Amino acid sequence: MTAPRTADAPAVAGGAAVDLLALDRQVCFALAVASRTVIGVYRPLLEPMGLTHPQYLVMLALWEEAPLRVSEVAERLSLEPATLSPLLKRLEAMGYVERRRDPEDERAVAVSLSTRGRRLRARAERIPPAVVERLGMEIAELEDIRDRLTTLIAATRRPAS
Repeated sequence: MTAPRTADAPAVAGGAAVDLLALDRQVCFALAVASRTVIGVYRPLLEPMGLTHPQYLVMLALWEEAPLRVSEVAERLSLEPATLSPLLKRLEAMGYVERRRDPEDERAVAVSLSTRGRRLRARAERIPPAVVERLGMEIAELEDIRDRLTTLIAATRRPAS
């Protein structure tokens, strides 16, 4: 008969003890390292354009659809508007975006691409293939990882039961 498992006792898998708190078993650790290192791959590609990775994400959203209200950009990027505001100010100072009161709702601010911001898209189109090359992974494999992460993100947003 096995002893009851206590909070500090390791789980047993296939007869071997499994430490549930082992660092390399943690999803959060793998995600944190992957995030830092993948963003690090982007850094040298974005620097010539004067963009940080968060600014690049803003530009991606606007290249997809513009103008957008600040709240819409924040929602697409899963950011708080207060976090987004400094990014937009910097992009505006760089001449990539323009912020104006939304004519349909004076309380809202609409963000649009400037001519310079629209032109930047052509340079940015080189980034995805460079990232794929640098990672040395097949596009299908990267798409699968992205899809699985999207599923994970959705799971974190479900109410706890």
